[in-house]
Amino acid sequence: MTTATTPNVAGAVETTQISSHLHPEGSFDPDFFPVPTGMEEIWRFTPLKRLRGLHQEVPLASDGFDLKVEAAPGVSVEHTSADSAVRGSSGILPRDRVSARAWAAATSALLVEIPADLVAESATVVTVHGHGSAAASAGHLIIRAGRHSVATVIVKFTGSATLADNVEIIAEDGCALTVVSLQDWDDDSVHHSTQFARVGRDAALKHVAVSFGGDLLRHDFTAEYAGPGGSVEALGLYFADEGQHIEHRLFVDHNAPKTRSHVLYKGALQGEGAHSVWIGNVLIRKVAEGIETYEENRNLVLSDGARADSVPNLEIETGEIEGAGHASATGRFDDNQLFYLRSRGIEEAEARRLVVHGFFNDIVRKIAVPELEDELIATVEAELAKSVIA
Repeated sequence: MTTATTPNVAGAVETTQISSHLHPEGSFDPDFFPVPTGMEEIWRFTPLKRLRGLHQEVPLASDGFDLKVEAAPGVSVEHTSADSAVRGSSGILPRDRVSARAWAAATSALLVEIPADLVAESATVVTVHGHGSAAASAGHLIIRAGRHSVATVIVKFTGSATLADNVEIIAEDGCALTVVSLQDWDDDSVHHSTQFARVGRDAALKHVAVSFGGDLLRHDFTAEYAGPGGSVEALGLYFADEGQHIEHRLFVDHNAPKTRSHVLYKGALQGEGAHSVWIGNVLIRKVAEGIETYEENRNLVLSDGARADSVPNLEIETGEIEGAGHASATGRFDDNQLFYLRSRGIEEAEARRLVVHGFFNDIVRKIAVPELEDELIATVEAELAKSVIA
């Protein structure tokens, strides 16, 4: 059993017990965490030299990016101060030094508020546009969906930046919330994003992580439950090119009974030094009777010199569950699919492109956000246009 520190409403420090080896101790104090060396379990896949000092002492400003918000009717957006009571209301607790540094450095937070019972007619789009990667910045975003509301929030990261941020997601009882994090950075960008979700009783959260651009992207998503009956669907889509490092880390904490989670991430890699990392951790606590969970990661390697690391983990503390499982696969093209297409007169390069499209189309349909569907398909096509498989 380990302990971690969290601030209460008055700002004092409280102690929280953590019982899983899948999740390290946490704190809001950056000095709680030693500077990582790369030997630690949570850092062993990350090329620390390419983090540009985010894990060390590089100053973090709050003006390295612009924010633009297109809010759906009925959805409110406001900037709150760093000491506002709403910041931290999700129960977020930084689990690494970069997240804690971003928490300490952020001078304000953007709050997206979906009122109770609102059924939003369109998606709310938050665009974070960086205007230079020379200096590092810190950001903070809070998305709160009221009871029985239905809404979609798309967060787009564009431009050039060196950014560490925290994103809080609060899905209150009975709501249906979709949150899409679309990382479409310029090639020189570095982004470390920590996203934490608290899912209420009978609430449904769909969290989508889409990663295309950037030099180094590390995306951490954690979900826990505030009551029974909640469900989490975590979807991911990524495409790593030559020299690019894309890392997704997930932790689903089944800390309430009759909760559900389903994780599906799919990625493609091409070019020398392209590297993807997927770490999927699921904890089923003793109190979480009657839960159901499944996690899956699929990687399609399109060329020599690319590498995909995939590590699913399940920790089960009770046998009274509906089901739990995981799957992971990394491979090249399906020879049977290619043979089928070639036998019908389709050239090899085009056949390979069709296989990749089919690989991704399944998850694009599951994302089911009309405002993004064409954009995602076009981005995949753009990646394939420079593909070494042509």
